Amino acid sequence: MEQLIGLRREDRPDAVVVHVTGAVDGLTATRLRTVIATALDRLDGRPLVLDLTEVGFFGSSGLRALAEGTEQAAARPGFEPLRIVVDHNRPVLRPIELTGYDAVLALYHDVDAAVAGTVAE
Repeated sequence: MEQLIGLRREDRPDAVVVHVTGAVDGLTATRLRTVIATALDRLDGRPLVLDLTEVGFFGSSGLRALAEGTEQAAARPGFEPLRIVVDHNRPVLRPIELTGYDAVLALYHDVDAAVAGTVAE
């Protein structure tokens, strides 16, 4: 079961990037929440970028993990929103759009744009 999700944190000078692969569901969302919380503690003024482009399934537990991470980020001094890379990955983008989270989450099409904070059309 442990292999349902892959999580890799990349500490860059300009950002902390968490690469997520596999499935984000009821079994794996707790691990994602833990990685988000840990990464938020290590930002040192850098943005946190979640790369979800290699996620094949994204359930309601994943949406809750993003919402909680966004709230945690907002509660920190020098608030910097989570930057979420979704590309055109329908398993991830579709639930975000259906719930209206696309209006409140900072979504990007690639990691470089997310690190820079520029929204691609």
